[in-house]
Amino acid sequence: MFPGALASRTDASYVILGAPLDISTSFQPGARFGPGRIRQYAENFDDYDHRTDAHFTDLQVADEGDLHAWDDAADYLNFLQGMVTDIERDEALPILLGGEHTVTVAGVRATAPDTFVCLDAHLDLREEYAGNPLSHATVTRHALEVADEAVILGARTGNKAEWERAADGDVTVIPPEDVAEWTYEGDGAVYLSVDIDAADPGFAPGTGTMEPYGLTPREMRDVVRAVAPHAVGFDVVEVNDRDDGQAATLGAKLCREFVFSHADSA
Repeated sequence: MFPGALASRTDASYVILGAPLDISTSFQPGARFGPGRIRQYAENFDDYDHRTDAHFTDLQVADEGDLHAWDDAADYLNFLQGMVTDIERDEALPILLGGEHTVTVAGVRATAPDTFVCLDAHLDLREEYAGNPLSHATVTRHALEVADEAVILGARTGNKAEWERAADGDVTVIPPEDVAEWTYEGDGAVYLSVDIDAADPGFAPGTGTMEPYGLTPREMRDVVRAVAPHAVGFDVVEVNDRDDGQAATLGAKLCREFVFSHADSA
């Protein structure tokens, strides 16, 4: 259980669900361990948040455990989408803990946001990767099948076709050096996804596809705080077990920042 997630499902305002899918990881596997590690490294945090003058245990957070993955990604995503839809029907906000970034597709399909906002080192705009159209490298393209626009913060790599797709009017890319000055100006519903590899690997080495020249934890925190009040869904993905807990600790802290910020705006 995520520390402090003490609410029952029927009373919950936020529902955490682990999605340990780890099928299409293309470099360092281990994202299947992400949900457990995020929960584990959240044990260290104080219940009280001084900025919002709130206790996490008072914010009606429930933890549904994990939807254990199987080897059919399309089938898994359909099932996961149904579970996220059920959370929404219970008038709670879904929080997914990945797992590879592909699980975000289920969250976006279920919540149907106007805007997809993502912290990510990669554009994830490929039509397929290694012959797989449901790869972690195709997530933003799939999100744009539902959302009207995508904002990718911290992206610093992609192939030529992805950069050409990113030049279209429904995609905005904010490079790492400009994220600190970025402000969210939208007014519709947002799905916010945090791929932990948006962080520079010096801060979060425990991820599948590390990419240097990334964001600081503080820059990622500020984006989460800014976008959370507009969000209808949230996830942290691509945390694996190949570090000493740095990536999981950052992911867990960003989950709490999201809840505190969203609840404070209600």
